[in-house]
Amino acid sequence: MEKTNRMAQIYGYAVCLVTVITFLISIAALVGAIFDLSDPLHASNFAFREGPSLASFENYKMDVLKSPPKGEGGSAPAYVPDDQTLHAMYDAAKNDRIQSVRLGARRTITVDSLLIIMCIVLFTTHWSWLRRLARKEAESA
Repeated sequence: MEKTNRMAQIYGYAVCLVTVITFLISIAALVGAIFDLSDPLHASNFAFREGPSLASFENYKMDVLKSPPKGEGGSAPAYVPDDQTLHAMYDAAKNDRIQSVRLGARRTITVDSLLIIMCIVLFTTHWSWLRRLARKEAESA
């Protein structure tokens, strides 16, 4: 009986420890996603670090104009779009980034919120179960 009770306690405490660690990690990710959702253009998503800057139209224009042409060996003359076309390209790129970051942030918020709820439920049930085991053990001793 003692061996079974000891294994149950080890299992219960292990579940509680894992839920606390998962809870802390999920809270950190949730806070980051909330910040990303509040300002998606300046989100800290490293997938968007490639390509022209979207900080302003002028930065975007300079990055596009100084990027090398994508022709065969660079021998073809570079196409330079006018300001109206560049502004349309900038708006499209900016809107795409905002939508992508918002989707990622909402996904992270949803998943981490569910994980936090699951951690609370698992921790609460296992902790109360461990307390009942301890009470039974104290009563039988």
